[in-house]
Amino acid sequence: MTFSLDFFRGRRVFVTGHTGFKGSWMCRALLGVGAEVTGYSLPAPTEPNLFSIAGLEGRMTSVIGDIRDFAMLKEAFDRAQPEIVIHLAAQPIVRDSYKDPRYTYETNVMGTVNLLECERLSSCVKSFLNVTTDKVYHNNEWCWGYRENEPLDGFDPYSNSKSCSELVTHSYKSSFFAGGTLPISTARAGNVIGGGDFANDRIIPDCVRAQQAGRVIGVRNPFSTRPYQHVLEPVMAYLMIVQAQWKNPSLAGWYNVGPDDCDCVTTGQLVDLFCETWGGDARWENQAEQNAPHEANYLKLDCTKIKTTFGWSPRWHIAEAVEKTCAWAKVWLAGGDIPAEMDREIAGYLEK
Repeated sequence: MTFSLDFFRGRRVFVTGHTGFKGSWMCRALLGVGAEVTGYSLPAPTEPNLFSIAGLEGRMTSVIGDIRDFAMLKEAFDRAQPEIVIHLAAQPIVRDSYKDPRYTYETNVMGTVNLLECERLSSCVKSFLNVTTDKVYHNNEWCWGYRENEPLDGFDPYSNSKSCSELVTHSYKSSFFAGGTLPISTARAGNVIGGGDFANDRIIPDCVRAQQAGRVIGVRNPFSTRPYQHVLEPVMAYLMIVQAQWKNPSLAGWYNVGPDDCDCVTTGQLVDLFCETWGGDARWENQAEQNAPHEANYLKLDCTKIKTTFGWSPRWHIAEAVEKTCAWAKVWLAGGDIPAEMDREIAGYLEK
């Protein structure tokens, strides 16, 4: 299918988690084509943070609130009267989910319930997408990609809470929106990299921080394979899905969004690419921890469904994704124009 951001011009879009990494990139893309964007999120989770330096404040309605607070969420939702809703808000860090599982489940499960309740009690929404994760699947550590019909049973509290978020979405779709009255999809994306991610316990931000501080990069799980992709890959896939199901509700469903097999690399290989691209004396060392919390060693997605349904395919291979990420980071470290860099990357992605 033909995908164009122009579809969103003048559309009312409600984005939860808009102050986060993916949310900031998504809002920048939507505002660039004239969408009317309302965001609902906790304050940006890091300092520095992409939302503040991406030139978004003042160009959109930004509501700072907790997705667990149904009354506040519904007030913001009713005021916005959105036509499109994209749910990104989450507690997204595996290690943090071990430290505070209750908060993780409250946010990732009841946050989804609260947003779906807003939609159930309104009639304005014409397309809804819940963004979950590739970690929703029961992980057998096998070497082929998981498909959308595999069992949902994440291991750790983060992954499991996202499995629950999927099931909540399936239930609301069957119970309250049967017959396509509201097209609803979920998207299960792999690990994202790109400029503006300042989170703890993520490998590329760790790499950039190490270069900023002039120290060796520490890698905890160098042999773990992950479906790494540039953040614009899933962001544009999400926008494609909500556009497609708006026009044809029969396309609503559950979709994996990941890189091609050739781009599923180990964390060590990813950091090798980073060091080669960054240049200078960038280097890393294995800092595997004893008795570390469980994380999957091998995880890959089968993206046949989204490719055959929409004709979608990744546009940037892993080396190019790392190159874009390093370029962004060097602009930021030099005090350059981050909004212009983001617009340049968005335009380049769409033109490819």
